[in-house]
Amino acid sequence: MPNSPANTLLLFGATGDLAQRMLLPSLFGLDGDGLLPEALRIFGTARSDLDGAGFRAAAKESLERYIDADRLIPDVVDRFLGRLHYVPLDASQPEQFSRLAEAIGPIEGNLAIFLSTAPSLFGSTIAGLSAAGLAGETVRLALEKPLGTDLASSRVINDAVAAAFPEERTFRIDHYLGKETVQNLLALRFGNSLFEPLWNSTGIDHVQITVSETVGLEGRAGYYDTSGALRDMVQNHMLQLLALVAMEPPSHFDANAVRDEKVKVLRSLRPITAESAAGETVTGQYKAGAVGGDPVPGYLDELGGPSDTETFVALKAHVDNWRWKGVPFYLRTGKRLPTRRSEIFIQFKGVPHSIFAARGATVQPNKLLISLQPEENIRLLVMAKQPGLDRQGIRLREVPLDLGMANAFADTRRRIAYERLILDLLEGDPTLFVRRDEVEAQWEWIDAIRNGWSANGITPKAYGAGSWGPSAAIALTERDGVSWHE
Repeated sequence: MPNSPANTLLLFGATGDLAQRMLLPSLFGLDGDGLLPEALRIFGTARSDLDGAGFRAAAKESLERYIDADRLIPDVVDRFLGRLHYVPLDASQPEQFSRLAEAIGPIEGNLAIFLSTAPSLFGSTIAGLSAAGLAGETVRLALEKPLGTDLASSRVINDAVAAAFPEERTFRIDHYLGKETVQNLLALRFGNSLFEPLWNSTGIDHVQITVSETVGLEGRAGYYDTSGALRDMVQNHMLQLLALVAMEPPSHFDANAVRDEKVKVLRSLRPITAESAAGETVTGQYKAGAVGGDPVPGYLDELGGPSDTETFVALKAHVDNWRWKGVPFYLRTGKRLPTRRSEIFIQFKGVPHSIFAARGATVQPNKLLISLQPEENIRLLVMAKQPGLDRQGIRLREVPLDLGMANAFADTRRRIAYERLILDLLEGDPTLFVRRDEVEAQWEWIDAIRNGWSANGITPKAYGAGSWGPSAAIALTERDGVSWHE
């Protein structure tokens, strides 16, 4: 029954931050809407020495913290908590997995496993699952990032996974793909005849993708200092967004068709080499400053030692294919920036001739802004005539046409991205998960950038917390006559 819904879900790292903030609230949301299989059992496992009652108490506390009180209907909460079981387990000890298999019992139907543990535990976890009989043909495995630190280490992880779970049963998670507005990007492009004829180098001047954070390390120093902004954000989230913007229309909305088109884009990315790295990339590291009016320490102060890890990166990328020849894609991401937001900004080319210039009017190119967070919104900026009798000349003004998701779909509850991804995992639909060839194409491009930095001795430039990164990031676009959308 490989394609039927799973009736057992196994959560590794069940007492961790991701499970408490996202996974358990997402599962509760699905359960409250009647979307979970009626007989679904949920087993949590982690090193924490809890019993079932202790895990259910911790889960209830998470629901009360992260779910609106009006949705915490007692009968619904009790029903959800009744699905939960817990088995303490040290994933580094494969011999302990027999205890897990014994608790789950014979697998009747499909088992879905959500692996949210350190990558160093992937090998022993896969070995333990296999030895305990929890890796058979009816078992699906979802993997949280990070999946390696470069192409070579990514292949080691993927090879270990593939030894027990073939590609069709492996679900690599990028939670950005579960966001409603990301999926709406596909609807916008391929469900409307308005945009697709202009969605190319003839109609689009450039594309900007920004993922900015106001926070610093937030207790992630051990992970972040070995990763940095390029590997933490660009390699996965931002390149996935770029691929969705740039992909060709798939023949169908299914897993193979969509992912085939994405990987074509990723393989068409022009390599940033040692010769071009200095001109097409900017790296930065925040120093002390102020965010939202509050003073914050610098990265090295938070870390407590020296480091060349970048907390900011800006890139100029090119997709070398027929559709996008000559269109730059500007990417930037960083910590301790002025605002928290994730957005895709598309500037179209201007009209070839303005009939209003002689009457004093200025025409701006149309712009499309797709906001992913903190609010999901799609805004198209168009030119309109300012009301008046025009005795002093015609005045045109840029006005927005907004598709505010909260307003347009006010009757529909906004969902956590993980709700969609968990439901797709349970149902065995891999469309919004990342295929191995995508991951490897992303790492190949990222590795070339890091090699270019190393070859040129490029180290992060300091920028004040609360700013938009080093001044060189402004120069990266200004050289092309482009300003960052802020």
